[in-house]
Amino acid sequence: MTASLRELYRGGLLPHWSMPAAFLLMAFFPLFLPHYTIISLNDIFLYIVLTVSWALFSGPTHYISLASAAFFGIGIYTAAILGDHVPFGLVILAGGMISFAMALLVGLSSLRLRGMYFTVFTFGLSELIHHTVQWWEVNISGTVGRLVISLHYQTVFYTLLIIVFVNLLTARLIRQSKYGFALRGIGESEAAADHIGINVNRVKIVIFALSTFFMGATGATVATQWTYIDPSIAFNPMYSFMPVLMAIFGGISTIYGQLLGAALLTLLADMLLTKFPYYYNLLYGIILVFVVVFLPQGLAGLITVLKRRMERRSPA
Repeated sequence: MTASLRELYRGGLLPHWSMPAAFLLMAFFPLFLPHYTIISLNDIFLYIVLTVSWALFSGPTHYISLASAAFFGIGIYTAAILGDHVPFGLVILAGGMISFAMALLVGLSSLRLRGMYFTVFTFGLSELIHHTVQWWEVNISGTVGRLVISLHYQTVFYTLLIIVFVNLLTARLIRQSKYGFALRGIGESEAAADHIGINVNRVKIVIFALSTFFMGATGATVATQWTYIDPSIAFNPMYSFMPVLMAIFGGISTIYGQLLGAALLTLLADMLLTKFPYYYNLLYGIILVFVVVFLPQGLAGLITVLKRRMERRSPA
């Protein structure tokens, strides 16, 4: 390894060797794990991308976006429309790019809003796109839903694995770049950030749009596993709320906390829905309320506190 690469690793601009090693190990999972486990991992990858992408912009800026379902659904419908006519790789790229272009337009018109006004606007946008697509399907296309080209679950697994890796790498690079420092400055005081020369609007729009690229690409990938989609499936509001809850649950300020929150809550939701179908929402809600009240920094914060206590107790 060259000296320049070593400096990048030391400075945190490139991921530690354990991250590529972990992804390389996961590449062998389909060879010895049953198919239902791989499908469960696909669900975890889905929520990891949504959570990390959401936190990439909303975490440091404190702009709470509830539009994740809109961009995720755009990717799903991109796969439904283009899947039979375009190679799969181009479908994924198109899903990400269309979401990116839509986010640029949304950012230009909405990122001057702040606080609850931005939150309400983004949720309203998601619902607007949902009902617009539904109206188009019923009145123009004359259909209720669409069939999507079906791909093997292993193909979906490897595609999502690549998207997750690129998503995490991008999030890490941005956190350590000037854009990351600018985003944190905007979150602390937008007026002060603007006063010291940060182009606040440009930074917000670029990072907001970039975060939606991964949502759209993931939607285009996951749609091939579902086979059939309709507006209620593609633009389900849960895809807007779950990334927020998962980021808070795991720890919104760290990438590993976001990973932890997405993975554990996805597994928890599957377990509760399987074993306690009639009490699923109640139990899930109690757990989330407990974490928000007693663990404001999420599981990552709890791990940090426990680690510090162990260091204090250990001999010098």
